[in-house]
Amino acid sequence: MSRKIASKKGRREAAGGGEADEALYVYCIGAQEKLAGNFEGELPTPIESKGPAKFVLIEGDGLAAVATRVPLSEYNEEALETKLRDATWMATRALRHEAVVEHFAHRASVVPLRFGTIYTGRASVEQMLGERGAQLRAIIARLEGREEWGVNVYGERAKLKDEVARLSPRLREMVERAEASTPGQAYLLRKKIDALRDDEVRAVTRRIVAGMESALAAVSVGEVRLRLLKDESNDRGELAAKLAFLVPRDGFDEFRAAAERLAAEYAPLGFSIELTGPWPPYNFASEDENAEGERGGKGKRGKGE
Repeated sequence: MSRKIASKKGRREAAGGGEADEALYVYCIGAQEKLAGNFEGELPTPIESKGPAKFVLIEGDGLAAVATRVPLSEYNEEALETKLRDATWMATRALRHEAVVEHFAHRASVVPLRFGTIYTGRASVEQMLGERGAQLRAIIARLEGREEWGVNVYGERAKLKDEVARLSPRLREMVERAEASTPGQAYLLRKKIDALRDDEVRAVTRRIVAGMESALAAVSVGEVRLRLLKDESNDRGELAAKLAFLVPRDGFDEFRAAAERLAAEYAPLGFSIELTGPWPPYNFASEDENAEGERGGKGKRGKGE
């Protein structure tokens, strides 16, 4: 990740004619003509809500970046690193960042930038748009008319274990042997049955998730398997997989129908599907292509966040 920081020096040398005590917080990038008409009416709260923090559109080479001015005293390297350890501050600003990106992503094809993307002045943003223009335009073209949708696959482990024991010939044979054995032999066999059942559950889960991913990839134009955190479970069961798909807006009904068919097909084995979105397409604007600013942002979702 880029670590070019808006440092204390930037307070004295803010580039591009910006105020010396201000920096630019950048949310997303899109085609200038598509973004320009989206500043009328009610707008979301910017990253900092105090004072007259208005959104600005910084243009360059046919592209434009959505930004607001923020106090450099709070967004230089030292101050921001401290604030990122404040859970309340971080949660509030992350939600504001997300709301702004979603507002513009619902109205135009944009490259969403990660939380904490800071530039010390307007000229720095214009320079980035010029240097990365070809890459950014390619991403914007790929995302045109498309949205990111999340698919969470949950499994009820106890139900699947019961079904695996019923469907597996090997497990059924071992259960029958245990029932006909002496207590000591039955105990050892049951230990083996439990271990084998756990192995079967993991193998079946992998096969089912792979099948779901393949089926949904067939009705989308891109897919990413996201990293699972520990203990991600709820009343639906254990989270078996977290997937992201890039879906054409006019093809969403087909995508949703495919997800519903998969949910119905695998419900008897204890699996369910949660569909989330639409999200700004963070997972389809790669890190190499994404402008990270002079202070690299924190990634999302996982949806990257």
